Amino acid sequence: VQLQASGGGLVQAGGSLRLSCAASGRTFSGYAMGWFRQAPGKEREFVAAISWSGGSTYYADSVKGRFTISRDNVKSTVYLQMNSLKPEDTAVYYCATVRIPTLTQFGGWGQGTLVTVSS
Repeated sequence: VQLQASGGGLVQAGGSLRLSCAASGRTFSGYAMGWFRQAPGKEREFVAAISWSGGSTYYADSVKGRFTISRDNVKSTVYLQMNSLKPEDTAVYYCATVRIPTLTQFGGWGQGTLVTVSS
């Protein structure tokens, strides 16, 4: 599956952004999908994941209650709605296929999208 994230940008603290990840290649609906992020000088970390059906979602504690992951299997797209953004959410965000329940990425990384939250 080839992945392309988009929707990043500059936003003030407390604002919102919606990221999209378009998939192509193998059958998108057969995969659990996730979002990860990498801040400057830090390791890439898990943010959120969603099962292939969309029936189950998983979140890192740091974003729980603020971020919502969803997917549209007809459009082969996964979304990340980010509300109440904080400066510490600044990072490059990547989407990926993931394994459930380990929430680990597999299959390579697509191009990320930069989110910058100003204080």
